[in-house]
Amino acid sequence: MAGGAQLSVTDMRRASRHPVDYSVIAEHLLHGDVKLHVSNISAHGFMIDEIVNIARGDRLIIRLPAVGRIEAYCIWITDDRAGFQFERIIRLDDFQSMISEMQPNPALRRRG
Repeated sequence: MAGGAQLSVTDMRRASRHPVDYSVIAEHLLHGDVKLHVSNISAHGFMIDEIVNIARGDRLIIRLPAVGRIEAYCIWITDDRAGFQFERIIRLDDFQSMISEMQPNPALRRRG
């Protein structure tokens, strides 16, 4: 029997990740508003590098530029980092707009 998270979409953890330095307030069902620091993001999810009151399986709602409110689930935790999967994939045009706002430094943006 296979173990691990049962993801609603194909495991996309290897999808292109974009490094960001972005703080956001997330809505947590049990803990209310929690401050998160997003260190990388893809169209499928994001990683935070400071864990506060987060457990595997927790559901959060965050607000992202160009995307608005989106739900995400914690799928892994290790030391001081945690990975989240969005409840839906972000559309390419919205994702590109979001990255432009989250990465104001052009040197961090992917070319192409």
